[in-house]
Formats: sequence, structure tokens, C-alpha cells
Amino acid sequence: MSKRVLVSSLVGVAVVGGVVVGGLSSAFAATELTVDNAVARFSPASGGEPAAFTFTADVRDDSGVKSLNVVAWPAASKLDPTEKDMRSVEKATCVRVSDEKATCTYRPALSEKDANELAEGTWYVSALATAEDGDTAFVPKAATFEVTR
Repeated sequence: MSKRVLVSSLVGVAVVGGVVVGGLSSAFAATELTVDNAVARFSPASGGEPAAFTFTADVRDDSGVKSLNVVAWPAASKLDPTEKDMRSVEKATCVRVSDEKATCTYRPALSEKDANELAEGTWYVSALATAEDGDTAFVPKAATFEVTR
């Protein structure tokens, strides 16, 4: 084998090896637990339809999504929940979209009396996501919405 062929073969192996190693490191890069695309909406009772509140968010983690705890609170209350507080609140319903992503929706039942007693004004939604591997991500103000009548 000539020297020129040997050198170009070694260069080719090095290039292919670099591409494979780079591709593998990208494939094994861990994704951090995230809560994205959070949206909250309150609809007052209207035309015979009851009041409704809905919060939806996309949750992602490389190990999978275990749960999303959610609490809505009026800004005027100065409540400001902590991650510890969030461990004992209601859970959203999460639907697996892929191995790493779930879309989670929180839609509590609101009686007419409950809806009428909600403080008007700005409200926040706090969220605590938990991954299958036990990691957590706390989002103190994942979404903002207005309660009006």
C-alpha cells in the first residue's frame, strides 16, 4: 500500500470517528426537566355555561415525566408558594406525548358558588414538575391569568 493511500485512509477514519463520537455525545446529552408553553385561562359563567379554569403546560425530561403539581392563587393574597408547599397540592393530568415529553392539564371542577367567591384580578399559577428519575423543577409563576365576571 502506498504512503499516500495509507495517509488518506487514516484521515478518513479520523473524520468518521469524530462524526460518530460527536453524534453519540449529542445522543446521550441529558435534557433538564422543564415546564414550557404554560397557559392559564379563566372563563366566567356565561350563557348557561359554568365558570371554568384551565392550566396547560408541556413538561420534558430525558427520564420521562412523572407528575405536575399545580396551584392557582390571587396576586393580591401575596401567597407565594414554595417548592415544599407544592408537594401537597393537586396534580394535573399528564398525557405522554413521547418518551421525554408530556402535556399536562389542570382543570378543577368549579361550582357556581366557588367561581363567584374567586377574587377578581390577577392570579398566578405555580407548578412543580417531577421526572421519573426523581428530579424536580419548581416554577413559582408558571402562568398568569385574570379573573373577571
